[in-house]
Amino acid sequence: MWTSLLHGLAVGAGLIIAIGAQNAFVLNQGLRREHGYLVAAICALCDWLLIGLGVLGVGTLLAQQPALIAVARWGGALFLAWQAGLALRRAGTAQGLVGRGASPRSRRMVILTTLAVTLLNPQVYLDTLLLLGAVGALQPSPGAFVVGAALASCAWFFGLVGAAAWLAPRLASPLTWRLVDLGIAAMLGWIAWQLASGALLA
Repeated sequence: MWTSLLHGLAVGAGLIIAIGAQNAFVLNQGLRREHGYLVAAICALCDWLLIGLGVLGVGTLLAQQPALIAVARWGGALFLAWQAGLALRRAGTAQGLVGRGASPRSRRMVILTTLAVTLLNPQVYLDTLLLLGAVGALQPSPGAFVVGAALASCAWFFGLVGAAAWLAPRLASPLTWRLVDLGIAAMLGWIAWQLASGALLA
């Protein structure tokens, strides 16, 4: 059980921490102090539901089809390797994070925007339903894997909002973003190798 939980934490963190539209939105809401914890809660809840559905639903169906599992395994490894390559590419460009000082939005608008950023992103379904679903369904304890991945999601989103004030001046530095992207590339590359070698499927 603990092995499955740790696998869930590692794979979930590797996929969630990669800087994308959702994470940039969550961080920006935290920097603006505009319903940041509500945004984090919505993102985490959506992740929990999709991860559970993937591992206990879609992933279980995949686990019964060895050919589909092979496709998901190698496809997932290639996808993660591609994401690692994108992170390396971003590390080569000097860009900092700038919190936009737009006018405040209503709670309703923030909720709708958060749902759109989360659920209209095709990558979220590839990550949660297919990749996490395929890996989690083959764990000795799929439920523990779901818990581990959900904990990684919750810790990341709430931590991102909570640390926004501390992060703001540091994320303005292009050098910091280079280091962040290098770390993301290394993590995703390691997970891709673990998935391709079969280490995450046992």
